[in-house]
Amino acid sequence: MDDASRNLERTPPAAKSYKEIPLSDVMYQALDKAGYTTATDIQAGLIPLAMAGKDVVGQARTGTGKTASFVIPILEKLKPRKDVHGPQALIMVPTRELAVQVRGEAVKLSEGRRVNVVALYGGKPLREQTEKLKRGADIVVGTPGRVIDLMERGALNLSQITFVVLDEADRMLDIGFRPDIEKILRRCPKERQTFLLSATVPPPIMKLTQRYMIDPLTLNFSPKEMSVDTIEQHYFTVDANRKYELLLRLLVREKPSQAIIFCRTKRGTDKVANRLAKKIPAVSQIHGDLNQSQRDRVMQAFRDGKVRFLVATDVIGRGIDVTSVSHIVNYDIPMFCDDYVHRVGRTGRMGREGVAYTFVTPEEGHELTRIEERINRLLIRDEMKNFQAVSDQPAGPIGLPAGPPDGTSGDGALAGPPPAPPPSGRRVKRYRRAL
Repeated sequence: MDDASRNLERTPPAAKSYKEIPLSDVMYQALDKAGYTTATDIQAGLIPLAMAGKDVVGQARTGTGKTASFVIPILEKLKPRKDVHGPQALIMVPTRELAVQVRGEAVKLSEGRRVNVVALYGGKPLREQTEKLKRGADIVVGTPGRVIDLMERGALNLSQITFVVLDEADRMLDIGFRPDIEKILRRCPKERQTFLLSATVPPPIMKLTQRYMIDPLTLNFSPKEMSVDTIEQHYFTVDANRKYELLLRLLVREKPSQAIIFCRTKRGTDKVANRLAKKIPAVSQIHGDLNQSQRDRVMQAFRDGKVRFLVATDVIGRGIDVTSVSHIVNYDIPMFCDDYVHRVGRTGRMGREGVAYTFVTPEEGHELTRIEERINRLLIRDEMKNFQAVSDQPAGPIGLPAGPPDGTSGDGALAGPPPAPPPSGRRVKRYRRAL
């Protein structure tokens, strides 16, 4: 890897029509049916290199079409099933939700081919997934833990693997999957093609590329500063005990087509979702304590538009692509700056516009400043008309604009009662923002 030619960093190519990329007629037809016409930068850069047999490290933020960039060349290069006995491609992902999503993309793009794609992840019976593998799998998408479980039970044969993908590699290492990943890679044939996709490429990932990839080429499509250019980013200063009232008013004001509301804890997620569900329709929640069937149902309902407001922990902070999300609300400011970027990246997908709001308590000003320094951008301060967000603000008229006598805003969203009066005698910390 010390030879510059082994780690060639390419300038991002301009997005182009898929017709300009040499692909099979069946793939062009599948792309047309999926409504894909223009390749994103990561697709235009990675697909030709993958088709040429190169190992590739693709660095790009979420929402840029990474999944199709490796699924398309894998589908194009699969051998007929009669010639191979066992899976030919293994795609490793950090979460159950992402496994389901990547499988769905692979199934969609395999239109017109006899290709079987199996997702392997925890929370589902091992027997059920073993049976699917017995019936034949060309592409396996799985979380490292479940892949190892099935591998060690003899249900998953990796001897015929010719493609390995590490998707969201930085996230997999963050949550402790490195030993599992290395164990799996050692079991795969050395003569294979490997793709590593990641939003960032820290030193631990560079070590993986040096150890397990063959002369990889690097494509870097990440901006130098972490930001999401198509997303308006705002913040409110608000007392912790007034966040819920602010959330209600914000949803009434903005009328989002779909929104994700991020909380730090599972308990907080349940509490906010349960309170919201009593006031407005189409609310659900998702976090790590739900079993896999429940999580699958919630995500499917959200993709289908049956759930309008999804209250979530960072379990879906990365990698989940629901293109109709118009708003993100950080009900709790994230603990880490990069988590902010990944949360906000759930809107503005594939170049669409979006808007994000972050609730900041007076004591959390330094955390807001850290985020702004990280993305090299100032968030826009916002205020809610006729709402006293912090206790030492000048008193003013409180309450939502007049609406129908049933207390709703007229579009099914409840205005909610006015906030409680400010507690007396409490001093609020002040902070000064500076970059």
